[in-house]
Amino acid sequence: MRDFIEEQFFRLAASGLVPRRLFRPKLPDSPPPAGDLLDLEIVSHCWKYGRLLNYQLSSLVLHPPRNCRVTMTVFHCPEDADTGHILDYFAGQRVTNVIWNWQPLEKERLFRRAIGRNQAALATRADWIWFTDCDVTFQVGALDELAVELREHDAILTFPQIHQVSEMLQPDDPIFTHAEQAPAILDLDLSRFEPERREKAVGGLQILRGDVARAVGYCANIGVYQRPAKRFGNTWEDRTYRWLLGTHGEPLSTASFYRIRHARKGRKGSDFRVRPRD
Repeated sequence: MRDFIEEQFFRLAASGLVPRRLFRPKLPDSPPPAGDLLDLEIVSHCWKYGRLLNYQLSSLVLHPPRNCRVTMTVFHCPEDADTGHILDYFAGQRVTNVIWNWQPLEKERLFRRAIGRNQAALATRADWIWFTDCDVTFQVGALDELAVELREHDAILTFPQIHQVSEMLQPDDPIFTHAEQAPAILDLDLSRFEPERREKAVGGLQILRGDVARAVGYCANIGVYQRPAKRFGNTWEDRTYRWLLGTHGEPLSTASFYRIRHARKGRKGSDFRVRPRD
C-alpha cells in the first residue's frame, strides 16, 4: 500500500500539481567535451525476454558502430536461465567498439527497473547513456548517425523521434521461433516494420547526457522507485524522471532503430526456453 500511495503521489506531481523545485536535483551546467570516439552506454533489462534480447545483441554484432564506442549493459537475474544462456553466448563474441557489461540483480531489484537504471547512471563513464528496452535493435548506421547528432547536442535528454515498429507479433511468429533455438546471431526482416513517431522521451527511448546521469542518477531520491518489487508492473518512473529534469527531451532525426512489438509479456510469465549451446 505504501508503494501504491507514493507512486500515485508522484504521478500527480508529474502532472504539475506539485512544485518541481521541491524535488528537482541540481543539474550540471554544460557537458564536458567528448573524445575522438563518443562513448555511449546502452542499458537494458531482461526478465524472460531472451527471444528479444537475442535480436538486440545480434544487431550490435551485425552492425557494429564506427563513430562511437558502445558499452552494452544488461541487467538480468541468474534465476532466468534462458537469458543467462544468451548472455554467455554473446560474451564470447568480439565486436569492434562494443563492450559487453552483464549486471546480475536479485529478481525483486530487477523488477523495479529504476533501480538498475539508477545504478548504471551513477556509475557510467559514457558521454551519453541510453535507457532502453531489450525489444529495441540497432540497424545499419543507426549508432553512427546517433553519435553524429549527439555531438551537436547540449540538451540533457534526447530521444529518437522516429523509430520503426513491427505489428503485434504472436508467440508462434517466425521471428520468435527462430530465437527459440540455441543462441545465435539473428537478423530481422525489416520489411515487417513501419515508422512510428514519438513526441517525448518515453520508456526505452531515453538518451541522457552522461554528466547529468552521474550527477542525479535515475529517480535516485524517489523512494518508491528505489525499493524492490515483487513483480514487474507498469513503469511510471520515466514520466516522473522527465518532470524532475524539467524536459520532455529534444528529438533526434536518426530513424534506424527497430522495436519488436510482442503479445506475450515476460513479466506475466512465459514458457519460452532457449537451449544452451554445447
